[in-house]
Amino acid sequence: MTRSNRDHDVRLGGRFAPTLLALPVVLALAAAADAQQRPLATEDPETIGAGRWSVELGVDWTTDRAYPASGLIGDLLRLPLVGVSIGLGAIGELQIDGGFYNRLAITARQDAPLTSDLDFTGDVTSDAEDLAVATKVRVSAERARWPALGLRLATRLPNANSGSGLGLDTMDFLVTLLIGKSVRAWRLAGNAGLGILGDPLHPGSQNDVVLAATSVAHPLTTRVEFVSEIEGRIHIRHKDPTPGAGSRGVVRVGGRYRAGAGRFDLAAVAGLTSSDGDWGVAAGYSRLF
Repeated sequence: MTRSNRDHDVRLGGRFAPTLLALPVVLALAAAADAQQRPLATEDPETIGAGRWSVELGVDWTTDRAYPASGLIGDLLRLPLVGVSIGLGAIGELQIDGGFYNRLAITARQDAPLTSDLDFTGDVTSDAEDLAVATKVRVSAERARWPALGLRLATRLPNANSGSGLGLDTMDFLVTLLIGKSVRAWRLAGNAGLGILGDPLHPGSQNDVVLAATSVAHPLTTRVEFVSEIEGRIHIRHKDPTPGAGSRGVVRVGGRYRAGAGRFDLAAVAGLTSSDGDWGVAAGYSRLF
């Protein structure tokens, strides 16, 4: 839901003492504002800080999104996507992410294991977004030659159900190592971890995946920032994955515009698998309190 992909609007190397003296304060304010990470999914190890909380609101639209478990294919609209992050001390953060309305305009249907569970008529189906609850902890702070490190533990709850064709009625558990480093004006972040995904066809079984993501952020002006990422998962079990629990991947390229304590964001999205859709757009607003 957040989070941080920090940008640095102040360049090092100035000759004036007042600028150097003010630098720690400016960087601290930038880090707090950039705890809002939309439109990226890659998690930065930096947290929003004690006594702070942030809210993210977003909407996205994806074409040709496939749901292998239910056999549905169509154009997916999600709104509003909501993320709330609460600072738990200097190094901890609680994250809650979800959404109220997912609408799939169906363009094709295929035979699938959960086709018989579908409980709607017509060529449109809708449901809520699965809710994710996570805790992020910064393990070590960034230093001159070493990146910041963090750990994130997340549980995804089955809010979307199989009757709509948009859910699997399963719970997932994810654990991720977070890495972040500032190199000049660039902010680099990377995630690597493991996911245990529920199996809707075989209760008591699971699907194991490797999680991976990398992102870059670079300020273009004092208000505008370029952002990009590639993120996804790879199924690692020897047997074929349960439909809906296979490998996934998404590329996002976009920007953020800072307006006071908040930021607007816009990104183009390209799916790397059929389950992620063909292409899409995402937009939103984040604010730190």
